[in-house]
Amino acid sequence: MATNLAWSWHRSARALFRRIDDAVWRDSHHNPIIVLQKAPPERLEALARDADFCAHYDEVMEWLAVERSAPAGWFLEQYPGLDSSRPVAYFCAEFGLHASVPIYSGGLGVLAGDHCKTASDLAIPLVGIGLFYTKGYFDQRIRPDGWQEDSDDAVNPDTTPLVPVTAPDGSPWLTVLETFGRPIHVRAWTISAGRTVLYLLDTDLEANHPDDRELTSKLYAGGLPMRLRQEWILGVGGVRVLRALGITPGAWHANEGHAAFMLLERVREQILDGVSFDDAAKAVRATSIFTTHTPVPAGHDAFEVGQVLSCMGMGFLNDFGADVERVPRLGVHPAREPGQFQMTVLAIRLAGHVNGVAQRHGVVSRELWGDLWGDRPVDEVPIGAVTNGVHLATWMANPMLRLLDIHLAPDWSERLDEAETWDAVLGLDARELWHTHEELKGSLLRYIREEARRRWTGNWHEAAQVVAAGTLLDPHAFTIGFARRFATYKRANLLFRDIERLKALLTDKRRPVQLVIAGKAHPQDTPGKEVLQELYHFARDPMFEGRVAFLEGYDMHLAHVLVQGVDLWLNVPRVPLEASGTSGMKAALNGVPQLSTLDGWWEEGYTGRNGWAIPKAAEGDDADLADAEQLYRLLTEEVVPLYYDRDDRGVPRGWVQRMKSAIQVAGRRFSARRMLQDYATNYYAPILRGDPFPDDPPLG
Repeated sequence: MATNLAWSWHRSARALFRRIDDAVWRDSHHNPIIVLQKAPPERLEALARDADFCAHYDEVMEWLAVERSAPAGWFLEQYPGLDSSRPVAYFCAEFGLHASVPIYSGGLGVLAGDHCKTASDLAIPLVGIGLFYTKGYFDQRIRPDGWQEDSDDAVNPDTTPLVPVTAPDGSPWLTVLETFGRPIHVRAWTISAGRTVLYLLDTDLEANHPDDRELTSKLYAGGLPMRLRQEWILGVGGVRVLRALGITPGAWHANEGHAAFMLLERVREQILDGVSFDDAAKAVRATSIFTTHTPVPAGHDAFEVGQVLSCMGMGFLNDFGADVERVPRLGVHPAREPGQFQMTVLAIRLAGHVNGVAQRHGVVSRELWGDLWGDRPVDEVPIGAVTNGVHLATWMANPMLRLLDIHLAPDWSERLDEAETWDAVLGLDARELWHTHEELKGSLLRYIREEARRRWTGNWHEAAQVVAAGTLLDPHAFTIGFARRFATYKRANLLFRDIERLKALLTDKRRPVQLVIAGKAHPQDTPGKEVLQELYHFARDPMFEGRVAFLEGYDMHLAHVLVQGVDLWLNVPRVPLEASGTSGMKAALNGVPQLSTLDGWWEEGYTGRNGWAIPKAAEGDDADLADAEQLYRLLTEEVVPLYYDRDDRGVPRGWVQRMKSAIQVAGRRFSARRMLQDYATNYYAPILRGDPFPDDPPLG
């Protein structure tokens, strides 16, 4: 049970592990393998004699058996004639499945994890391909001066659900590919999420050169040469692993440009089978989807053409025969830097189905890449959009789920696709919903205090660090949450633009406000680290009376307690630089309204009833200044007064109405179920059926 991550989105399974040892469950951030490893034999023997526990165990195992193999589900019901033995191969550089498997950095990976979980829920035949980073992303430590230090976050496979792929004789299964003139031995691990199986590639093998053993050690580390080789292993190695294991995908999905070499490897395969270059490229386009997540040119991976050719090696290139000179041109944008091989350009040229991750992002992507089609009008550029969504069972808090169990239809969780299910949320009793939120807020503040205590007894040496960690937060004060990657365009410091106005807002004696901040800056992002340091200084500053907290070590576990427990979710990216964003969706599922600029998903998700929107700055205005002014105005004149407007029982009924609308809109329109249904309807099913394909590649 512990080796299939389906337990992580099943309430009864989580409760079962918690029964074994609640303290270890909490201390391990909900890692059932550690719970089992630390359980004394006599404890397990006692549980085996406990009839109630055994009945609970049998109930969960029965559910898991159905989850893994039941011949039913939305996809099979919608498309009964499709061959499920030809799955969708879903390639991504990172997967955020659970905090116990830290091979993700942020939103891209967590989205990929939600994608795989939901594919299991909907019975979509899908296999994931990624890399196993033996040192994870990085473990965040904040020095007393506020500077972020990045240390290795080594992943011990023995405490994860990872299982090595083995040969018939029990030895590790290996494949070999060449890069920069050296053979690289690659092994594979599997990890299961319900019906969905992921294959994660790893080069930490004695047969490899010491430098090559480090290739898959860390996510997004080591500069461009390592990034290039990681992407080569992901794309080319991933295809070869699937071939060697006898898995024949019917559709191929590259989630972001990191995976684009997967497309080129498949062109090479077809050419070796005697197909012409043009026909091979067309066949690959017909069966391939590319999802782009980045709305700015600088965010897309680009490498020197010569470096890419060296990475490929002559053995790979010679397979293209007389067309070998066309290979580098696949990744070069003719109107931009001719010496740069861009992974997104490669993906757009070789994937016949391209999409952004929100409706606005689809427009931005057509504008950004439309010149690949020459002078074609932007609205005719064949780049679509599938708006992101989040996995409800992963992100919705247990107390909120229990409330819906009581007050919605008994089978509400089986009717998630019906608008009536979510419309019924508007009829929830205001007092009960408010008390559920107060319970979750209390859990957040207890978690913050416990973490501060743990770090104080560990490696902290200054009392100001304990204050900065949130120990003075008031459970009755209006609490704003802000947590995300510290990229400068996300403007984590926008609320601090006018210190005196912010101080007046936070320290108001009648209507106090507090701010909880978390997030990591990329190890090589010095400006992002400087913003983080600035905010940490404010968290230590007595001027704010302990009402600003910075929470160290942001990961999926901390993200859960934050999106479930704050009162308001703040999101202020500079428009139009946010492709989608999903943290606000997770908060909304838990009845937490969002205040955001109208970018990403919020442009289509904001209704006027489920949160607040910062209006777009007038052309020519200083956007940061204008947005900050609107942010202060909204908080002071609308948001905070509504929160503190209580009835005679202490319930802020106007606020609770926004909470209900937040849940209704997020559940109805921004779930990963809806997202996967869109992918299945628009891309997966037509490809697997072999529908006629309107091939419309870029020029050149």
